[in-house]
Amino acid sequence: MVKVLEKPGTEYVAIAERAPLTNIDVPSLKGSIDEAEWNIRVDLAAAYRLVAHFGWDDIIFTHLSARVPGPENHFLLNPFNLMFEEVTASSLVKVDVNGLPVEPTPFATSPAAFAVHSAIHMARHDAQAVIHLHTPYGQAVSAQAHGLLPLTQTAMSVCSDIAYHDYEGGVQLDERERIVADLGSRSAMLLRNHGTLACGATVGQAFLRAYFLERACEAQVHALSAGHPNLCHAPRGAAESLAKEASVVLSAMADSLAWPALLRKAHRIDPGFAR
Repeated sequence: MVKVLEKPGTEYVAIAERAPLTNIDVPSLKGSIDEAEWNIRVDLAAAYRLVAHFGWDDIIFTHLSARVPGPENHFLLNPFNLMFEEVTASSLVKVDVNGLPVEPTPFATSPAAFAVHSAIHMARHDAQAVIHLHTPYGQAVSAQAHGLLPLTQTAMSVCSDIAYHDYEGGVQLDERERIVADLGSRSAMLLRNHGTLACGATVGQAFLRAYFLERACEAQVHALSAGHPNLCHAPRGAAESLAKEASVVLSAMADSLAWPALLRKAHRIDPGFAR
């Protein structure tokens, strides 16, 4: 299981004392690493760029991660000192279960921030990719006592797959086990008073779940602005019916339809992410 080598907060002081980057360019790893790892790097770098494009980023904060194929339990994580719009396939840092780089890198990483990701990766081997966001809409719904409501078709498609974890303050070393327990077998989570989380067997699956969750949260905030008495609720059984359908088709839709389209979009925005 995951160990954290620093007391909470001390690693951030050490990172802040590092000299600012003067160059963010790194040599391309394409052709020098296993093709399967390269493909995952491209997918994860595209996800970072798309998160920035949709306005879900939080300067350099929050993280997206993906498991590297192989028995070593290595993962890909963004450089902590890069904006999401600057991340490339080759600049992603390969880290161990402690969030520490396994190869030389000019970039900083955040082991404490990765602790939640690695705990989920290690407990859920179907969670090959994990996305954690701090969007205003996601945080707003995470702070609402009733959580995500089945008010829209988008919300209905994810409501039955959402777990909840109560806020415990900053990074707590023993909190990881409670997050994993609260997540259980579900693929999305509202971290109370904090933000959203989604995971999947591929980067595309995790991204599509994050997209649906974020859109559902945004719609809920707008709908609630009209007041509870003015809400139109779906007929009884409609939400459960849609949830069953979504659980079957979401993964297939992500891998064969939505993610290939999103990759094309990422290339149109800036093909530099794939270097």
